[in-house]
Formats: sequence, structure tokens, C-alpha cells
Amino acid sequence: MSRTGTETNVQTAASDEETLVEVRGLKTYYGGSGPFSGQPVKAVDGVDFQIHRGETLGLVGESGSGKTTLGRTLLQLEHATEGQVLYDETDITELSKDEITEWRRNAQMVFQDPDSSLNNRMTIGEIVREPLDVHDWKTPRERRQRVRELLEKVGLRREHYYRYPHQFSGGQRQRVGIARALALEPDFLVLDEPVSALDVSVQAKILNLLMDLQEELGLTLLFIAHDLSVVRHVCDRVAVMYLGNIMEIGDTEELFSDPGNPYTHSLLSAIPEPDPSIEKDRITLRGTPPNPRDPPTGCPFSTRCPMKIRPEEYRDLDESVWIGIEVFLEVLRERSRADPTIRDRVNELLGRETRLSDVDDILDEVFGDIDVPEEVEGHVETAAAYASDNDEAAAIDHLLDHFGSVCDSEYPAYYDVGGGRQSLCHRHADEFREPSQQLVTSDARN
Repeated sequence: MSRTGTETNVQTAASDEETLVEVRGLKTYYGGSGPFSGQPVKAVDGVDFQIHRGETLGLVGESGSGKTTLGRTLLQLEHATEGQVLYDETDITELSKDEITEWRRNAQMVFQDPDSSLNNRMTIGEIVREPLDVHDWKTPRERRQRVRELLEKVGLRREHYYRYPHQFSGGQRQRVGIARALALEPDFLVLDEPVSALDVSVQAKILNLLMDLQEELGLTLLFIAHDLSVVRHVCDRVAVMYLGNIMEIGDTEELFSDPGNPYTHSLLSAIPEPDPSIEKDRITLRGTPPNPRDPPTGCPFSTRCPMKIRPEEYRDLDESVWIGIEVFLEVLRERSRADPTIRDRVNELLGRETRLSDVDDILDEVFGDIDVPEEVEGHVETAAAYASDNDEAAAIDHLLDHFGSVCDSEYPAYYDVGGGRQSLCHRHADEFREPSQQLVTSDARN
């Protein structure tokens, strides 16, 4: 299934609210343009969503999922490879350099690290005034007055104008960054982990400040964060991102109380409980996210999903055996991407073993403690024989021919999962709606 043929496209979710930012098929790739550069890094890989005027949209996901790149692309700090970013119905990806500079009056960014985002050689006044100087805003005297008003607005004092960043605490420096972002009275702010570098007590003050400023100034916010409890506190809607894709998006309380996507389930299970006596089933995902240069062909989450759809004949296969097959597949994928060293090539020419020849050790590590059915064992050994001959592609194809599913081969559609939420998962299709297996929790093999 192509990505444009989705059953319910997330960008067209019904809403009576006015749309300020609309993203259509946005892709941001790095590298891959030269003859020797190889595959590009697919940081953002075709996303669609809307941000309504006056709301806060949270963007969550693991490190490396593409959250920051997406936020920077929305402001054209990174160039979009493909797709559209419509701001108030204007496609900003097609604006000229001068037009982008002018447009940035409307949209600004608050960066994650207040230490590195402020120039220690400039006074606080110069830092906050810089956007006003760049855009030649009114007179110098009015700019200085505007800066002093902004410092008061974010909880600092007018006399801080002549101090330097090193004279302030982390929370105060982040307030300076917020004041700078507000200097030109923008409508839209991208907040990239704005409190993650701060102490917990300071985080609460900055979050309350942002919420007060949003209400006072009518701001629209994209809030990028790892801390899901913070997201639940400040965001109206949440988008869950994985490997450059939006896996689920919808109302915050609906998403937290009834997650529709397996990846959302796994993220929410990791939220710590304040009461240590409460037992909580945590979903432990095996391995790490795939290489963004070579993402899965089907569902982006297919290589780690605890609810991956199995072939009909293996629905009752023991969970440990199934996970062993998945781990072996991932090892083969990694081997297929590994470039042989000069020593490997020499050893191969001389008929000696190379570092990629230890297939028996891999099998023993993955399946050594598992009672593998005879039929499954035969397919695994056939794949291992291919791998021993350095033909990992044939090994992978053989395993997928027998153990692969729709999750491996087809990109899923976005489905309506209630409450206006959209989820990217084959499990929501009619033929797979009733799950045949439960989510793998922390006591399962990983």
C-alpha cells in the first residue's frame, strides 16, 4: 500500500478549529545526493498533521525519532526535501530567502539548551534586542524599551538588561530565550525540549510561564518533549513520532487513557509511578530503532513491535521462538549493512573465517535456550546457511517468505481509533482488529 493511499489521512482529520499550520507529506533527508554518498538519512519521512490556532501540540518519541528536525523544518531552519508546510495557507517551503526572513516575524523557536543558545559575549539586552535589530523594528530607543518590557514579562527585572548570560541560573537563561523568541510578537513558537535541561522546581515555573504567555498573547505552540507527564500537563493534543513517522495523533487525555498504537502503549508504560508500591506492566522493546538510512519497508515499527501480526500458521507459536526469529532477522539486517574490512576481504580470498562468519555463535546466542519446533528450525538453518555464504539478502528473504507478515511488506494506513485520534497500524484494519497476542511486558525476552 502506498503512503498516499491511506484509509484515513491524518491531515484531513475533522475539526471545527481554525488551522494555523498544516503539514503535507513533509520529508527531510540528509545526504544521499552524491554518487558515493549512499542512502540518505530519512530524519522526517512523509508526515501529515495540523496545528490549530491557539493550541499546544505535543511532539513525543524516542531520541533520534526526528522530533527536533521536524520542528526546525517547520521554521525552515532545515530545508524540506519534499512536501509542504502551510502557514496560514501560505507554503513557506516555496518562499525566497528574503521572504523567509520577513516571515520569521510570525514564527520563532526556543531551544533546548539555554547555555549554548545564548551568546556569552552579548548582554541580555543585546540578545533579546537582536531580532528587533535584524528586522529594523521601530527606533533604537523603542527597541530598548521593548526589551525591558519583555524581561519583565518573562519574570526578570529591567536592570538585567546589562548583565551577561553567565550571571544567571539555567532557569533565568531559559527565560531570556523565551523573551528573545517573543520579541517580534510571533503567533507560532516551536519549543524544543524547553525545560529538559532544568531542575524539576525550575521546570514547573517555566511551564507555568509558557502557559500564562500563551493565554495572554494567543500563541500557538509545538511542544517537543521526552517527559510524557509534562506533555500531558501542558498540551491539548499529542503526536507520537517514531523513525520519522507520526504513529498516532489526537487529544491528549484520549491518547493517554486509551492509546491506539502499540508504540504509544510502549511509551506510556515507561512513565514512572509516584507510588513505588504500585505494580505496573512495562513494555520492553527489543533492540534499538532501525538505521534511518535503511528504514523497514512496511510499518516503521515492525522490527520492534510486540503486537506484530503473524502469519496464520504461526499464530500459536511460542512467544520466545517468535522473538528469536525477529532478533535473528535484525542481526541479519545489521550484517547486510556492515562493510567488510580489508582484513575480512583478505581472509575471504584465502578461504579463512571472517568476523561475519560466526553464524553458529549467533544461532546459539539467539535460540540456545529455546525449544524450537522442527519446522521452524529447518527454516532458520536454511537462512543460516545463506548467511554463512555471506548472502544475507537471501537469508532475510527466506525468513520473510515463511515468517513475514503484512507488517513487513506494506506501509499501514491511518485509522480513526476514536475521539478524533488517528493511528498508523495494520491492527486497526477489520481483518486484524482482534489481536491474537498480548503486548510483551518486561518479563519477556528482549
